Amino acid sequence: MVFETFEVGTVPFNSDGWGPPDASDSSSTSVAAANLLPNVPLASFSRSEKLGRVADWTRALSNPSARPPTGSKSDPSAIFDFSAFAVDEGFGLANSGGNADEDAAFRLVDGKPPPRPKFGPKWRFNQYHNRNQLPQRRDEEVEAKKREAEKDRARRDRHYNMNRNNIHQQRREAAAFKSSVDIQPEWNMLEQIPFSSFSKLSFTVQEPEDLLLCGGLECYDRTFDRITPKAERRLERFKNRSFKVTTSDDLVIRRLAKEDKATVFATDAILAALMCAPRSVYSWDLVIQRVGNKLFFDKRDGSPLDLLSVHETSQEPLPEGKDDINSAHSLGVEAAFINQNFAQQVLVKNGKRETFDEPIPNANEGEENASIAFRYRRWKLDDSMYLVARCELQSTVELNNQKSFLTLNALNEFDPKYSGVDWRQKLETQRGAVLANELKNNGNKLAKWTAQALLANADMMKIGFVSRVHPRDHFNHVILSVLGYKPKDFAGQINLNTNNMWGIVKSIVDLCMKLSEGKYVLVKDPSKPQVRIYEVPADAFENDYVEEPLPEDEQVQPPVESNTDGVGAETNEAAEDKKPEGQA
Repeated sequence: MVFETFEVGTVPFNSDGWGPPDASDSSSTSVAAANLLPNVPLASFSRSEKLGRVADWTRALSNPSARPPTGSKSDPSAIFDFSAFAVDEGFGLANSGGNADEDAAFRLVDGKPPPRPKFGPKWRFNQYHNRNQLPQRRDEEVEAKKREAEKDRARRDRHYNMNRNNIHQQRREAAAFKSSVDIQPEWNMLEQIPFSSFSKLSFTVQEPEDLLLCGGLECYDRTFDRITPKAERRLERFKNRSFKVTTSDDLVIRRLAKEDKATVFATDAILAALMCAPRSVYSWDLVIQRVGNKLFFDKRDGSPLDLLSVHETSQEPLPEGKDDINSAHSLGVEAAFINQNFAQQVLVKNGKRETFDEPIPNANEGEENASIAFRYRRWKLDDSMYLVARCELQSTVELNNQKSFLTLNALNEFDPKYSGVDWRQKLETQRGAVLANELKNNGNKLAKWTAQALLANADMMKIGFVSRVHPRDHFNHVILSVLGYKPKDFAGQINLNTNNMWGIVKSIVDLCMKLSEGKYVLVKDPSKPQVRIYEVPADAFENDYVEEPLPEDEQVQPPVESNTDGVGAETNEAAEDKKPEGQA
């Protein structure tokens, strides 16, 4: 048997390192050139360098039809990278396509895994972007599209629900958001002030000066602090009246104006409306009279300031009909009667009343006056500008052997379906939740009560919770609870900034002092958070006819004092009889 011999080529010895010897050695040039494989680049390396792979099998295209012809130098998907390699002049590979100018473009094949795709908007929606992506990116793109479809579907559902809610909101705006005064064509609009400009105002006032204290106050009955929903009390009705005339009609303010005690005159209710204007939703208006260097802030007869707003800041729609017992107007009248009767019922009825410097101004002789006191106070707004305001107090009480003044107000519940919280169930165990719900629904009213208590320097403000005996009976009410708060602490809880309140008043006063003598009207826009100032004729609002509500004795007969329990029983029976009818 004849065995063919396998001849091993000559392997030159390289004493300087690994691999073939350097081509600069003339003795081994011919041997090195003979041992080189055709069309295979060789990069010189030393023992200190790391070897990388010479082939990248992950560079295959996902679309084989788009692959360029094999062997092309510009083929980016080739397994071996021949696009830019170094060619040594000593090897003489010019015939195989090598070029010495491509040394600067030589790159090593990176052994790192390909980067993960970035699911950005450019990659997701551009179908021609990154054609050389790996096959697994297709699945990730499908998942990304599914997630985007879910987001779009959720966005459409959210907009649909918002549009459904806006239907009720538009109905409520159409019913409640009406201008408090009819704007006449001859009125000239002078200023338009958005509420956003009020948020940054700030003014610090000094401690006011007490000028006069008129009227008389009765003591507060502390037994009402122990009232609970299980031990409720019936709200009584009182015939005594409290005379709250407007600023320019107040006899004491007229006297102080003649004595030149101040340049600006107002009442606590008017100042509170200005101070809490950014929280208001319903339309309201004030009459401003510039007489000489004096400025008087008045309210019209039948102005919304005479009533108490109910559910003003709530998102639940109220009935549109004015005759409905749950409409905004009917609830305002009901709340005013409740507030007046509550302030008289929680007093000690022993015939003792503490009187002050003067009687109540503008009171009729022979009529029984309610327990009320007017404190006339003066604030310094500027070196030459002072403001006098008539502030109101309703009661007094002995606290720590010191006499303290109180303000008395009442919140009313007309239907738990509108408020969302049933007072009879939550008031005893979750008072905080009930108060938070009222701050959401009646934030402007509570803020104005707090501002009036701060202006009057009251030591305590008592807030009563009065509810209807039956949701459809707006004549009979019961007192469920009475809570007390310090005005400064309560103002901090509802984010009522004193400096911001006075900043609003100061800006309005400065603006009005620049006007010429005459009569003006400040109107809160019925649909936008802003106020406007109109110039009106001097005889405006003097002949307005106001439809006054029926007296209380004509609406419902007051209970007989001698048989209170019997009346309460009859009322409860009537309420039970009405309940099935209301449910039917």
